[in-house]
Amino acid sequence: MEKILEDFKKVLDLAGVREHITIDIEILPAPHKSPSALPSGKKAIYLFKLGDEYLKIGKVGSKSSARYASHHYNPKSSGSNLASSLLLDDIGMQNVGEWIRENTTRINLLVDDDTDPHVVSLLESFLHCRLRPRYEGR
Repeated sequence: MEKILEDFKKVLDLAGVREHITIDIEILPAPHKSPSALPSGKKAIYLFKLGDEYLKIGKVGSKSSARYASHHYNPKSSGSNLASSLLLDDIGMQNVGEWIRENTTRINLLVDDDTDPHVVSLLESFLHCRLRPRYEGR
């Protein structure tokens, strides 16, 4: 992930972004515990990875703690989440949320809440292009 973020800093230079951006990386290897909440004063990009394949990449603002912490583990929590995407693939899981926790690595990229929202969106798009998650762009 460090190499990918180094490359992203080159993209920021090309985009003319001059502000310094600190990105904290939190890796929760499988099996992992879902986060209890988004840390105060933070925005996040989160990634779910199964083996070498990325499944889902998303972003949340500082007021979206529930989306960050729990929505992707419950297929009925929102219109678009990892759990419902897995079920659409007819994987036949009885407890998809538990399967996600047991089998995927979760990576959280945390930035300060005052980070330019365009920069956060650019990071999410860069990761989509670079990592080609299964459940994005359908």
